[in-house]
Amino acid sequence: MTRIVLIHATRVAMSPIEEAFKRLWPDAETISILEEGLSADAASGRVDSNELNRRINVLADYAMDLAPDAILYTCSAFGTGIEAASARLDIPVLKPNEAMFEAAVANGGNVTMLYTFPPAVKGMELEFTEESNRRSTPATLTSVAVSGALAALKEGDGQTHDQLIAQAAADIADTDAIVLAHFSMSRAADAVRARTDIPVLTSPDAAIEKLKRILGSANAKGTLQC
Repeated sequence: MTRIVLIHATRVAMSPIEEAFKRLWPDAETISILEEGLSADAASGRVDSNELNRRINVLADYAMDLAPDAILYTCSAFGTGIEAASARLDIPVLKPNEAMFEAAVANGGNVTMLYTFPPAVKGMELEFTEESNRRSTPATLTSVAVSGALAALKEGDGQTHDQLIAQAAADIADTDAIVLAHFSMSRAADAVRARTDIPVLTSPDAAIEKLKRILGSANAKGTLQC
């Protein structure tokens, strides 16, 4: 059985990815690691980015003790640390949004990103630009905050969270795709699609599809080598 370790920095990201795995890859085994101090310290600025990146890598090393086939981080604010972990480990290590950005950039044009956690935005915009440059594809990203949505979700009011995101999407025009920035936002995807005809991409679905491709290809190569 394929084993994927999921590393979370907030509880609200856990259900969306676990539900997505049940829907898209039920045969995969997922193991979750939660370290809420990461998101708390990123939001407050209590520690600097170097310390956050160090902690991201400590979590990756812990995950490796579980013998995973891949590691998937689910919080959008720690791209630099995740890249460092990916570079030194010999299994796939995915940033939360890399697969979603790859899909969005591949289509080109204008992309609008709805977000609810401001500390993650700067790094995500940089990742999008890097992916656009890598592909030499003309794609632009506009970031739009959805105020109050994350607070509502953390207070247990998922309906308000989803409605606020759907309303923000309904107000968007002249864009080729809408991306929901965080794993926690994917629960609102159906509500968003009910309010707009613009294609909507989510991080969990895109990440799982990429993991299936990567690990399926690796298994196929291993079979041929045997």
